[in-house]
Amino acid sequence: MGVITDNLDLWRDALVGTLILFFGGGALALVLGITVGAMRVSPVPIARAVGTLYVNTIRNTPLTLVFFGFAFALPPLLELRIDPVQLGIAALGIYTATYVAETIRSGINTVPVGQAEAARALGLRFGQVMSLVVMPQAFRSVIPPMMSVFIALLKNTTVAAGFSVVNLGSIRAYLSERGESQMVVIIWVMIIFIALVLLLSWLQRRLELRWKVTR
Repeated sequence: MGVITDNLDLWRDALVGTLILFFGGGALALVLGITVGAMRVSPVPIARAVGTLYVNTIRNTPLTLVFFGFAFALPPLLELRIDPVQLGIAALGIYTATYVAETIRSGINTVPVGQAEAARALGLRFGQVMSLVVMPQAFRSVIPPMMSVFIALLKNTTVAAGFSVVNLGSIRAYLSERGESQMVVIIWVMIIFIALVLLLSWLQRRLELRWKVTR
């Protein structure tokens, strides 16, 4: 436990950094992913094409290259200095949004077509059909795969360590400078990630149980 108690400041900063990346990137991924998922099933051909292009391009690009794009290509292009944490949130959110979009699309496809047609027959617009009829049902069916996406996002936060973002993926290097055993540090990082994933798994079970009762 000495590696923890003797370096509480670093462990605190690393854990907070990981949680900021996770919640920030997750919020961006959820908003963008739902939007793109809706575009993928939109009756408008241009919207479907843009959604498909976005998903196929970003999802097939390694996450590290997405980070490189935000770190080295975007700032000169926009003549901006991007904070490393904001860079990490943007890269993780935009990358994870493609998986959220495909998960949402699969959930939408589980909703009977007749329900959407009935809603349109009542005069509801496409946005109203999606938000009031389709999406509430789609979310219930995609809880397990969606949680798997966010568990992957949690583990992907370690990639940000290579781009000057303090998180659990970078603490090994800092503690190595203080003379701590790298293997011990790695084991503790693994334990923390396991605890966080177990927490997400518990949340998944609670959501499944709650929404199963209210169906």
